[in-house]
Amino acid sequence: MARLQRTLVVLKPDSVGRSIVGEIISRFEKAGLHIAAIKMVRPNKEFLYYHYETIGQMISRRGQKPFDVTLDLMMRNPVIAMVLEGVEVVEYVRKMVGSTEPKAAAPGTIRGDFAHMSFGYADEANI
Repeated sequence: MARLQRTLVVLKPDSVGRSIVGEIISRFEKAGLHIAAIKMVRPNKEFLYYHYETIGQMISRRGQKPFDVTLDLMMRNPVIAMVLEGVEVVEYVRKMVGSTEPKAAAPGTIRGDFAHMSFGYADEANI
């Protein structure tokens, strides 16, 4: 049986800096998902470390340099944190957002339409 769920979605600093937050939020609303909560926040370094290393183990998976670059990028602008609610929303949001690797994200997904750089390019360009 399908069940009502909630999931956290974080629009990262580049979406805030590029002024595409409204369009991204609109996609979720047009898909019939309900915004149960929304807030603009500026996570501090300790919070980001906990998220990316303690939970995500980014240093052990990708190394110290990508971790440091990610923390720097995440502190450039605020983020939009929102809780979306809907039937089987976790799986649905994952499909809408697309693959974590921008170049692997399918067109029509949020990352496929808005992300514009691969991990390899970011690593080489030191961004």
